[in-house]
Parts: sequence; structure tokens; C-alpha cells
Amino acid sequence: MAEITTVARPYAEAVARLARQSESWQAWSAMLALAAQVSADPQVATLAGNPAVPAEQVAEVIVAVCGDRLSVEGRNFVRLLADNKRFAALPEIAHLFEEIKAKQEGVLDARITTAYPLSDGQMAGLVAKLETKFGKKIDARQEVDTELIGGLVIQVGDEVMDASVRGRLSSMAATLIG
Repeated sequence: MAEITTVARPYAEAVARLARQSESWQAWSAMLALAAQVSADPQVATLAGNPAVPAEQVAEVIVAVCGDRLSVEGRNFVRLLADNKRFAALPEIAHLFEEIKAKQEGVLDARITTAYPLSDGQMAGLVAKLETKFGKKIDARQEVDTELIGGLVIQVGDEVMDASVRGRLSSMAATLIG
């Protein structure tokens, strides 16, 4: 995982620079997501992994499948990845680009894990409180983990706030043992 991220990061940063210069964050986001989806297709992945198939041919297949949803720059980017045999990194490039885009837009990703699903109103209230706390827009997704017993765990970036029953019990156990 770390190796693919190391390979993908310079490409994602280069695309982010292009997006910043041309104010085309959304367009690049859509193009990368589409190209990543096409490159992850088993048939395309097999074609890309075949050393007997020239890189230009693989690039042309991806460009043809994507059609006019790729700009000239998007097509050139696919060809660059083909020349450098980096199609396997395309999903990670798209993921890293989205992280850069979110940071540029001042949006933080939050993972809210609860023992039971929250209602839309509860989720909206929680997101509003997180936006006030962090001073940025929050893009939250909810996960349910019944092993929490009750409460919730919120992860925003590197910060984790554990207000779950399981977390409190673990803390109490550590205090009693230590």
C-alpha cells in the first residue's frame, strides 16, 4: 500500500497543480474517477498487465472507453500513465487527488461510527457541531458498529474522539489494571 501511494502521490500532486491553475477541480475529479474505474475493469487490467501489448494501445483503449468525458489534458494524462506503466496506480492517484481537493476546498472528511444508525436530524446536528469545532466544512459518513454498545466514535483527520461505551469500559479497565 505504501509503495503504490509513493508512486501515485507525484501524479496526484501534478494533476492538482493543473486543476488549481485552470480552476478545474470538479472536471479533474470526474475524469480521474472515470479513468480509475475503467483501469480497474478486469479486462482492461489484464490488457495493461500484458507485456506483449504496447502501452500506447492500452492508453487508446482507456481513452476510447472514456470517450469525450476526458479532456485533451485528461487523454494526455492517461497516455503519460501508459508510457510510465502506472495504470495500477490510477485508483490511488484519484484517491490522493480527492484528498488534495478537499484540503484545497477547506473540507474535512469525518468518519462517524455509531452503535446504531443516526437519524438525518441527529447526523445534521452532529455535522454542524463538528463544523463549528473545526471551522471547516465537514464531509461526514456514518458507519454502524454494534460492538460499540452505545455512543459514538468520531474520526476527523488524525483526531479521534471516542465517546462510546466500549471506549469508556476499556478506559476504566486500563485504570483498574494499571
